[in-house]
Amino acid sequence: MGAHGMSNLLETHDLCVGHSGKAIVNGVDMSISSGELVALIGLNGSGKSTLLRTLMGFIPPVSGVVKINGVPLTKMNASERAKAIAVVLTDRPSAGLLDVGTLIALGRQPWTGRFGHHTAKDRAAVKRAMERTGTTAFATRALDRLSDGEAQRVMIARALSQDTPLLILDEPTAFLDLVNRVQVFRLLRELAHKEGKGVLLSTHDLQTALDQCDRVVLITGASIWSGTTAEARSSGVLERTFASDGLRFDPESGAFKVV
Repeated sequence: MGAHGMSNLLETHDLCVGHSGKAIVNGVDMSISSGELVALIGLNGSGKSTLLRTLMGFIPPVSGVVKINGVPLTKMNASERAKAIAVVLTDRPSAGLLDVGTLIALGRQPWTGRFGHHTAKDRAAVKRAMERTGTTAFATRALDRLSDGEAQRVMIARALSQDTPLLILDEPTAFLDLVNRVQVFRLLRELAHKEGKGVLLSTHDLQTALDQCDRVVLITGASIWSGTTAEARSSGVLERTFASDGLRFDPESGAFKVV
């Protein structure tokens, strides 16, 4: 069982991830439970995106197993995966002439059958996703007319309308200024704590991750360390991992400082 005695939505056992059979990160044993916000952190090039894309089912594991709700990911088809995991990628999508409301409604695809007819339930899910993310006001705007912060909220709204227990985001705050970064983290924290979703995100924003997340999964060399943010602060693992990167973690203040 994960935090708060809640069930594990995602778990891995002795997972090795990499490309063309070559492992980058080995022996990954981790879990994400409903109701928690978990940050995946590590040095640049440490394999965060590779690990995330393996958990999303985009690339196969080198070895080991990923389970979603107890079912191995490799045994799930694309439709079953889309009903279990909603994904938000780093790149801003090129949505052409689609307006925001239409784009968010695309999140309902796993549920609407092949003709994509929206029922009252689908429309309600889209409306609620927009309300939760504060995107209702620009529903009729084209995506390319949005700021980076607005566009990121739209992509989270699309994932929310998909109505999955698990949300995985790759660098959701990469192109955002500080105010928008904190807003996105707070939104994700609320979705975990108030809606009971399991939320996993990768981020370079170490300080906000420590301040806002429940747990961190840290790639250290070719293996991982996992624990609460309090344990991460007190264990010395942050100082050891980021020492070479021109960053110093100060356990006294619980903050990162640029050396």
